[in-house]
Amino acid sequence: MIVNRPRGSWHAAANAVVLGWLVLTALAVVARDHLPAPQWLLIHVFLLGAATNAIVTWTDHYATALLRLPAPPAWWRAARLAALNAGVAAVLRGATNGHPGLATAGAVLVVGTVGAHVAVLIVRSRGALPGRFRHLVPWYACSGLALVAGGTLGGWMASGRAPAMWHLRLEAAHIHANLFGWVGLAALGTLFTLWPAVLRTRITDGTAAIARVSLRLAVPGLAVAVGGLVANARWAALAGLLLYAAGAALSLVPFARACRRRRPRTPAAWTLAAGTGWFLVALAADLAVVATRPPAEVAQGVEPLMPFILAGFVGQTLLGALTFLLPAMPDRGWTLRLGMTNVAVPLLALPVPGWLTRTGWVLLLLALAAFVAPAAFAVVRPLGLRFSPPVAGAAAGCLLTALAVVFAASGQAEAPVRTVSASGTRVVEVSLVDMRIRPGTIEAEPGTRLVLRVTNKDAMRHDLRLESGQATPMLGRGESATLTLPEVKDTIDGWCTVPGHRAAGMTMQIKASGAHAAHSASAAPPMDHQAMGTGQLDLSAHPSAGWKPYDAALKPAPGAKEHRLELRATDRQLEVAPGVRQTMWTFGGSVPGPVLRGKVGDVFVITLVNDTAMGHGIDFHAGSLAPDVPMRTIQPGERLTYRFTAEHAGAWLYHCSTMPMLQHIANGMYGAVVIDPPNLPRVDREYVLVQGELYLGQPGSEAQVAKMREGRPDGWMFNGTAAGYDHAPLTARTGERVRVWVVDAGPSSGSAFHIVGAQFDTVYKEGAYLLGKGDPGGAQILDLAPGQGGFVETVVPEAGHYPFVDHDMRHGESGAHGILKVTR
Repeated sequence: MIVNRPRGSWHAAANAVVLGWLVLTALAVVARDHLPAPQWLLIHVFLLGAATNAIVTWTDHYATALLRLPAPPAWWRAARLAALNAGVAAVLRGATNGHPGLATAGAVLVVGTVGAHVAVLIVRSRGALPGRFRHLVPWYACSGLALVAGGTLGGWMASGRAPAMWHLRLEAAHIHANLFGWVGLAALGTLFTLWPAVLRTRITDGTAAIARVSLRLAVPGLAVAVGGLVANARWAALAGLLLYAAGAALSLVPFARACRRRRPRTPAAWTLAAGTGWFLVALAADLAVVATRPPAEVAQGVEPLMPFILAGFVGQTLLGALTFLLPAMPDRGWTLRLGMTNVAVPLLALPVPGWLTRTGWVLLLLALAAFVAPAAFAVVRPLGLRFSPPVAGAAAGCLLTALAVVFAASGQAEAPVRTVSASGTRVVEVSLVDMRIRPGTIEAEPGTRLVLRVTNKDAMRHDLRLESGQATPMLGRGESATLTLPEVKDTIDGWCTVPGHRAAGMTMQIKASGAHAAHSASAAPPMDHQAMGTGQLDLSAHPSAGWKPYDAALKPAPGAKEHRLELRATDRQLEVAPGVRQTMWTFGGSVPGPVLRGKVGDVFVITLVNDTAMGHGIDFHAGSLAPDVPMRTIQPGERLTYRFTAEHAGAWLYHCSTMPMLQHIANGMYGAVVIDPPNLPRVDREYVLVQGELYLGQPGSEAQVAKMREGRPDGWMFNGTAAGYDHAPLTARTGERVRVWVVDAGPSSGSAFHIVGAQFDTVYKEGAYLLGKGDPGGAQILDLAPGQGGFVETVVPEAGHYPFVDHDMRHGESGAHGILKVTR
């Protein structure tokens, strides 16, 4: 296909750029634990660098050669190559170093270059004579348009201006447009002609018709899938992806027919066959992800598939095409390279022990070395360079082999203390992971200028703020930002500003060598003294005008078998003791949240909507299911649907599942689910009381969290207000049977529920009757540990005021008490 030296020299130069990006990919693998946003960077170095350069170069070459078009002007090729790689470099630099403007400009340049490439390709193809290869250009044009769409989404996210609530959906759409559109359509379109050429057989009859029909299925399908992911419409996304899969499967019919005529025998043929196989595996797995997860979770679900897609499909398709297209590409060692690659892919994708994952990375690096060494020989020869191509190839292979050995021998653990031994400007990688900032301490010589590359590796959003004034934006998972500090002279504290995260341990210190770790009192950041709490609530005071108690009356279980509820996480200022108001984190605007009631076998479908400025989740003890997806943390503006079946009776707790749960529960994010035991008799009055601890102060402040950790509540509450039912008593009439359901939300204190002046003739705790009808004895206490629940029944014989209390008198005298007012 290379018909003259200028064209051969040009493509050798373009392929040299591709090989350069492959070497950078190998370097990114070795250094990934020391890179900002390591997984993002590794993926984009390979896809934006190596794969995109290869696609632009070879789609132009194939269209020119097969449609017999005049070669495009040399200046256009050079300008296109320069603009594309400048854009790629800007995207990588800007996104990983906290320069959104640079990343956005780079994305615009990449999108513009590919868009111009597609436009020129279409214009040039109009002058081609009718022929059997005209179907290539529509595939390449649609591939380029997919990159324009996916790159635009990526640039929008990189700019930081995309709504936070849309980020995960945009990321899923970005991934699908680029992987299955830009790369997938280009690869499938090329295989119509490349595959028969590799097998040295003729193109099967009907290939052009199949190419046209399959494209008409794949492109609309991909468009619907991408649109469905952006619009948060799972079933639309799934339908579109199924249509794309049908088009992709149809496009591979000529591939299969050619295989039946002549089996693969060459390195290029086997490598392309393996890549096509992994493409089908990745597509099937992606269908399963989209079918089982809402669009906001698709990006996370696709993450484990990346080895199938990148190393299995994209990598092997790229290497197989280059093996065939590069002139004088040696065949030595190709079986070993093929074996190492295809053993590495499942080791990297499947949940295997860590040593096996590292083995997969080593095999992949060695396989890349086995390709780059002979490829370097094939690339430099047409360029007429003076040094020996074998020496260049051997050097490249030895370099990558050495990198594999270094990677295998290196550890991955990061020291909790990072010492910067030299002055000047030094870059330190900082990770936000597992509710910690790592390294927790950075020691530097006085006068050192530090540049912190901060990467969030946690599932929830974090930031890093330094008391010297620098701060990152709020970072989602995998996002990075850079902080540049002045000269280190003294100790500087840093922390995450998400409420409660600092108190939970997300702190760090930067200090000059020899400086004391602690600050003087004047250097410490100001403490929040709002409503600090003294433990001396005036429970005899009157509630504020307009205060209403939480309605403790429990309605009978509804007759429906399915219960649906939309539950909104909100921050709400509530009266938590007479005359004392406090900002609480709530489900549904109240503490506790709404009480749910049903019967054994009922299905509950709860939609949680996060209307706050921080992440929240939910955990229903009344259901039994894997917590990974339904109990995940959702970000501001996101929604989550939690579905469970009540298989067992009891008084169950639900609460926020976001770490640190101590803070989220103690600040009010809890409620009760009552599942009636079979044949539960009716009673005259039925109430529910959820006991919780009260911690005054700014939610998440150090002072408040210190009290939580030390178990020093400012008070105890029934249904969200200390002593609230002293001022708004529960009521009953003499001779009535009263049932009181009690759930202890804790988060740390147990409860000993008692009604003064009454005896319990029925006690039900944690799914079983401890005392029932016909038993001769009685009971005085329902004792519950945090998270437990049950009910008691009594018949009140006389009119009067019956106090109910937690009989742990520290709790009872600090707010866990109320009045049951009985009249005739």
